[in-house]
Amino acid sequence: MTLLVGRSGGGHKEPVAAGSSTTASESPTRSPSPLVEDTTTSSPSPSAPPAGYELRDDEEGFRIAVPEGWTRTTAPSLFGIDVVNYRSADSTHRLQVYQVQEESPQASFDLYLSDQTPKPAGFKKLGLQTLDDGQFTGSRLEYLAGTIKGEPDVGTWHVYDERFVAQDGNIYAIASYGPDSDGRDDELAKLTTALDWFCPPNSTCDPDPGTD
Repeated sequence: MTLLVGRSGGGHKEPVAAGSSTTASESPTRSPSPLVEDTTTSSPSPSAPPAGYELRDDEEGFRIAVPEGWTRTTAPSLFGIDVVNYRSADSTHRLQVYQVQEESPQASFDLYLSDQTPKPAGFKKLGLQTLDDGQFTGSRLEYLAGTIKGEPDVGTWHVYDERFVAQDGNIYAIASYGPDSDGRDDELAKLTTALDWFCPPNSTCDPDPGTD
């Protein structure tokens, strides 16, 4: 059975892969993860994503659609794959992908929103949406931040962060960042496109999620 992770509406965050040892404005550091037997092959050759996007077979093993021409960087993570960042040429927009350590998307957000996890300066929660529907398990946080560590000063940042159970049974997060001054629809569009085309490491996914 093919599981697609894309969903429309809602949104959330600036990610951190592990528990209280990292914050939304920091990149997590990596620790060993359990060995998983690789019984699958890479995803089949997919058809094209929406205009203006390109598919990336990332070095961390996952497939994703990102805006054309965006550059890639990584940071060590406390858990699972490295934290992967895709940025626009001027670094004012970013997609971030990482693996979540907590036992569920909701548990991960409960920890992030708790007092024990530091937040970016100017953090303001706009909404937290549960997206569970029987086949999909995930939650999305939408928030504002005055600053994001290591990112340029764009005024107020607008962030959608979704944490979800992927086809391989692991929990991942994809977060979309951009200036609040240019509206909020673009962050959501980038997030949902990335989610629609996301295929986790060592998995075979629908070559064209738009055909389902």
